[in-house]
Amino acid sequence: MTDPTNPIDPPVTALPALGADSATASTGLNNLHQLIQLRWIAVLGQFLTIGVAHHALQLALPLREMLTVAGCLALFNVASLLRWRTGKEVRNLELFLVLLVDVAVLTIQLYLSGGTANPFVFLYLLQIVVGAMLLRVVYTWSIVFIAASCFATLSRVHLPLPMAPDLAQGFISPYRLGVLVCFVLNAILLVVFITRISRNLRERDAHLADVRQRAAEEEHIVRMGLLASGAAHELGTPLSTLAVILGDWRREPRLIQDPTLREDIAEMQAQVLRCKTIVSGILLSAGEARGEASAQTTLCAFVDSLANEWRETRQVGEFLYENHVDHDCPMVSDATLRQMVFNVLDNAREVSPAWVLLQATRDEDALLLVVSDHGPGFAPAMLSELGKPYRSSKGRPGGGLGLFLSVNVARKLGGVITARNLPGTGAEVSIRLPLSAIALPTPPSAAVP
Repeated sequence: MTDPTNPIDPPVTALPALGADSATASTGLNNLHQLIQLRWIAVLGQFLTIGVAHHALQLALPLREMLTVAGCLALFNVASLLRWRTGKEVRNLELFLVLLVDVAVLTIQLYLSGGTANPFVFLYLLQIVVGAMLLRVVYTWSIVFIAASCFATLSRVHLPLPMAPDLAQGFISPYRLGVLVCFVLNAILLVVFITRISRNLRERDAHLADVRQRAAEEEHIVRMGLLASGAAHELGTPLSTLAVILGDWRREPRLIQDPTLREDIAEMQAQVLRCKTIVSGILLSAGEARGEASAQTTLCAFVDSLANEWRETRQVGEFLYENHVDHDCPMVSDATLRQMVFNVLDNAREVSPAWVLLQATRDEDALLLVVSDHGPGFAPAMLSELGKPYRSSKGRPGGGLGLFLSVNVARKLGGVITARNLPGTGAEVSIRLPLSAIALPTPPSAAVP
């Protein structure tokens, strides 16, 4: 738990990041969905425009052909909707082809209704802008070239539109009204859908940034693993030598006779053993989620032994421990799990040496460990960067690695670590571990009939 004071903050969670492929696939699907919604508006607009032109303006249009084209566009949109529901990745080429269908349908409708004399010819701009937002540069310029070619072709090849521009009549002119409707439609659709597409792209960029951050953290863990491995090899020999020497001293008659020396030797042996445990814990935490020194135990026994060991090896004013695990079950315990919880408890003791609370409960299919303290709480910046390396307000070089390792161990086990500030003063860190990652299957003989 770190410093500066702050009022109650909402829980901040260190969650696994989505992969880059997953983020890109999600963005493509969202963009395809936006195009599907845009096309439904286009289908509805075509039917409405054809109806108004035929019944209200009394224009002689090839109704059967134009309605057939609008119906085909509706069927294509149904097929696009079924494609979207498959959930498979949507690539740039597929979006490009979809936009080409829209351009082709617009071109056919304009050919049947006056070509470039039709005020709705400016809907080509909508296709170009949407393409610029969704597609790569080469595809975007292809859309521009194709739309310009269609525009040029329609200026020479089209069925006549039986409607005089009558520009002198102002907005009474059907042509001017059509241009106004086209402008308003373009503006509304651009604002609505470009805003949504931009949001999708921002979410994708945020996911990719998170993936890069996770990759950097994983690389940092690998480096720490190499450093810890070297440190373990370097420290292993002197620690083993000290353990042997202290063992010989405990059997030395002259030293055994002195009670003070005997107690000092026992204390030194305990500290040497703790040093070896710390080195092993760092090695396991930096290298992999589960260590080799695993042992079978139960949830209650694991939490009880963990609390007792931490109480005996740390000096704290008042350490409260509450075990609310109502349904015990067998599990696998190792040094990594213990070190993960110890890191959180040690952080709490540093900012609140007079009082620390550990609560253990079983929340559905997960083990929930909650550590509380009476310290100053987390700063907002610390909450927003929970679990990132070297994010600490303790003022020590290399600080913040304890919580960083704990977050990564929990993440590799499929768990999560959250933190929040308590009312008034203090903070709370919760460790949630799925039982599927730590529990052992219950033998059939132990099942309740």
